[in-house]
Amino acid sequence: MTNAMEKIINRLLTKPKMLFLTDALGAMLTVFLLFAVLRNFKEYFGMPETILIYLSIIAAVFCIYSSACFFFLKGNWAPFIRGISYANLLYCMLTSGLLLVYYPVLTAPGIAYFLAEIVIVFGLVYIELRVAAAVSQNRTDHHC
Repeated sequence: MTNAMEKIINRLLTKPKMLFLTDALGAMLTVFLLFAVLRNFKEYFGMPETILIYLSIIAAVFCIYSSACFFFLKGNWAPFIRGISYANLLYCMLTSGLLLVYYPVLTAPGIAYFLAEIVIVFGLVYIELRVAAAVSQNRTDHHC
């Protein structure tokens, strides 16, 4: 797995802008799953509807941010990659907290969904932070 992660990171170093597209598409998928699927089938997942709505709003904001970065940012990627990365990390922490708080009412599919989301987003955070650090280092190296 580490080798695959390194290949992804090295590929993204040549096109860091693609991280924003990846993040935007992932956030859009999260909005769809939370708002359209889990909310409409809440009895199968167990998470209260209001929580699903709030989480989908947060994901929508992340989607807008990442889309704006993808379409409008022309350089200096690192601080913006770090920004969405830290936001994603906070989202994981929030989701983890909600998983603990609502554990008694969550169903097995609900627990599985939120654990999978946390794992996937943590993986993205790891990649984003590695790419941001490497992009910053390359920028620094080129200016010396």
